[in-house]
Amino acid sequence: MEKPCILATTLGAPGGIYKCFAPCIEKHFTIIPYEWFVQRKAEFADKIQALFVWGGVIKVDQNLLKSLPNLKAVVNGGVGVDHLDIPLINSFGVKVSNTPHVVDNATADIGMSLMLASARKIVEGESCSFLFRISSWFIILFSESIVNFFFYAGHNFSKFRESDDFPESSLGTDVSGATLGIIGMGRIGYKIAKRAQGFEMKILYHNRNRRPESDERAVGATYCASMKELLQRSDFVMVVVNLSPQTHKLIGPKEFAMMKPNSTFINVSRGLVVDQDALVDALQKKMIRAAALDVTYPEPLPRDHPLLSFPNVIILPHVGTHTVETYQIMVERMVINALAAVTGGQLPDEVKA
Repeated sequence: MEKPCILATTLGAPGGIYKCFAPCIEKHFTIIPYEWFVQRKAEFADKIQALFVWGGVIKVDQNLLKSLPNLKAVVNGGVGVDHLDIPLINSFGVKVSNTPHVVDNATADIGMSLMLASARKIVEGESCSFLFRISSWFIILFSESIVNFFFYAGHNFSKFRESDDFPESSLGTDVSGATLGIIGMGRIGYKIAKRAQGFEMKILYHNRNRRPESDERAVGATYCASMKELLQRSDFVMVVVNLSPQTHKLIGPKEFAMMKPNSTFINVSRGLVVDQDALVDALQKKMIRAAALDVTYPEPLPRDHPLLSFPNVIILPHVGTHTVETYQIMVERMVINALAAVTGGQLPDEVKA
C-alpha cells in the first residue's frame, strides 16, 4: 500500500528535522522535500496531505495553501504557533496541530541553566576558566556546538591568563536561597518552580489565574497579584508566558525600572514578550545586574545588535528544546497528528483559532 505524502524541509538541511529522526517519519509517510516541490509542483501538489513545519523555513501563506489542494493538516513541531496564520489555514479547510507538553521539561531545564550560568558568571570572560570544573554538567545541558563555544572561550582564558588571582569582577552571586520570580506559572513555569525548590529558593509567581493552594504548597510558591510586587522582590525574574497580543512587550521600561539593581532577567518564552530596546537601556544604565536569554527578536540577532556587546548577557540561539529525547517525542507527536489528519480522524493536538 502506498504511503501518504507529507511536505517538509529536506531532512538534515538547515532548518530541517535532523536525519536521525527520519525512520520515525518514513515508517508512515513518503517525505517530499520542499525543495523538490518548488521545482516540480505539478508532479507533487495533488499527493501532499500534510505539511510538517519545523522552525520557520517553510512560509505557510496563501500561495502555498492554494497550491496544495489535498492538504489536510499543517503539523507544527513545537508549542508556539505565532508564526502560523491559523484563521487563514483553517479557511482552506486545513487543520493545525502543535506538540504541547512535550517541551516542558527541556524548557524548564534551559531556564535553570541560564539562571545558574548567569549567576555564577560561567560564560563571562573573567570566569570562563571555571568551565572545565563543570564540563560534564554542560555536556548534558547543551548541544555540541554550544559546548564547543564554551570550551573555546574557557580554553583561551585559561591559556592567556597571566595571574592565578581572579579579579573582583569575577565574583558571582548565589542562586541557593535567592528569590525567583516566575511570570507565567503554566506547565513550564511550574516545572521551573519544582527545580528551584531544590535550590531552596524563595519562589514568587504572577499569573493570569492563581493556582490551587495545593500546587503552591507543593513547590513553596507565593502568588503575587501584581507583577510590580514580584519585580520589586525578586533576585531573578524568569518569563515563561505564551506570546499573544496581551503579552507582546509585556516587559518594558516600566517593568525594568521596578526590578532590583542586582537582579537578573531571564527569558525562555518568546523574544517579542520583551521590549529589547528597554532591556538594552536597563543594562546600559545598570538598572539590572544581568540578562540571560534563550529567545530574541529577531532570531538570530544582527551581529551588531547592542545586546551582543554586554559581557553580562548570555544569549542562546533558541535551544530550549534542543535535546535528542525531546526532539524524538516531538517528531512522534507530529506523526500521530499527521496520521489522524490523513485518515479523517480528530487531531489529538489540534490548535484552533
